[in-house]
Amino acid sequence: MNIDREQFRKMFPNLAREIEGEGVKIRISSIRLDPVEGEKAVSKKFDGYNPDVIDFLRRCDTEEQAEEIIAYLERRGEVTSEYAAALRKQLKEKGVRSFGPKKEEAYYLRQAGYR
Repeated sequence: MNIDREQFRKMFPNLAREIEGEGVKIRISSIRLDPVEGEKAVSKKFDGYNPDVIDFLRRCDTEEQAEEIIAYLERRGEVTSEYAAALRKQLKEKGVRSFGPKKEEAYYLRQAGYR
């Protein structure tokens, strides 16, 4: 499925803002001239970690945003129709916070100790 940038922004404004990095800031607390030493110092907590549908749902503020995420991942084949239906049922019956507390901006940076 091909979609142009403007159409994507209209369909998924919050996701587009997050992908395009508007307002995302990373604080640099030090500089290492030796790359080997720098790599040793980097936190490996999320090394190779790939967020799943629950991680994305925990960033949502509203049920509408959560439904957008579920529909998008279902269309892309990243969740099965059965799993998407179960997620929608949970969303409808228990609400968006039933997937866990909200993951705020820079969640992974804070968890890795960078903020």
